[in-house]
Amino acid sequence: MDILKGVRKEYIGRINKVMDYVESNLDQELSLSNLSEIACFSPFHFHRIFTVIQGETLNGFITRKRIERIASQLLQGSDLPLSEIAFTYGFNSASSFSRAFKNYYGISPTEFRERAKEPFSKIGQVKSKNGEKELSFEQYLGSIDNLKNWIEMNANVEVKMMPELTLAYMSHVGPFDQIGQAYGRLMQWAGPKGLLNNPDLKTVTVYHDDPKVTDISKVRQSACITLDREIRPDGEASVMTLPAGKFAVGRFEISEHEFTQAWDSMCVWVADHGYSSRSKDYYELYHNDHMKHPERKFVLDICIPVE
Repeated sequence: MDILKGVRKEYIGRINKVMDYVESNLDQELSLSNLSEIACFSPFHFHRIFTVIQGETLNGFITRKRIERIASQLLQGSDLPLSEIAFTYGFNSASSFSRAFKNYYGISPTEFRERAKEPFSKIGQVKSKNGEKELSFEQYLGSIDNLKNWIEMNANVEVKMMPELTLAYMSHVGPFDQIGQAYGRLMQWAGPKGLLNNPDLKTVTVYHDDPKVTDISKVRQSACITLDREIRPDGEASVMTLPAGKFAVGRFEISEHEFTQAWDSMCVWVADHGYSSRSKDYYELYHNDHMKHPERKFVLDICIPVE
């Protein structure tokens, strides 16, 4: 049983490596042969192992990620022609892209773009054809004024260059409040290796998906710790590097129930100050153990990459 459990962790680590590659190369050709090489599986086995672990086929995953990336760009106000965006992300024609997009969100990309121009409006819900997926078109919850006032009272925000971070991580897919399980596994793995003895150790949550465009059951996050030395990927644990860059950084001291409000207010701050956000490398950088805080609060930086 322990051997089988170890094999599964090794497979998860390999699949994580492929997902990281896919997310960084959505505008490139993503062939089965190339991705199977990255995972160190034969194409025959890789396709099946990916489906078993992720609960969706490789092609389904790639198509979903591309559509969600496009939807995220539309929410951020991209004015590029839809046909140009579709070709950039591997769709052979505007009509095939439109069909795939409508199959996922239940409306055409043109209608999606129009609705995206109405931020802060009352929540509207759209269901896909199978009736299972709901999409909220409210970009940020609550009123703009309330969020502006809240962030002014609860955070210090500045735009600055953030350094490169080398991280060991384990993946979590699903609701945000369940990522503690991934952190628990990560700490159990890191402890015996002495990785928790780093005097500058920080925990970091990296967000790979936007819940505005990705169903919460498929939202992927990484539970991470910073590294002060090189290590090899090991079983379920993998290594990633977040590049240095320009970020809007908000310092918060908040309870577990205030995370949504903190993120929403940061998004308002970024837009209100004339910045545009990039489509990846959003993260939280933690500065304390909230269990040792007298009010069980988290002291953290919310980091949004901006241009």
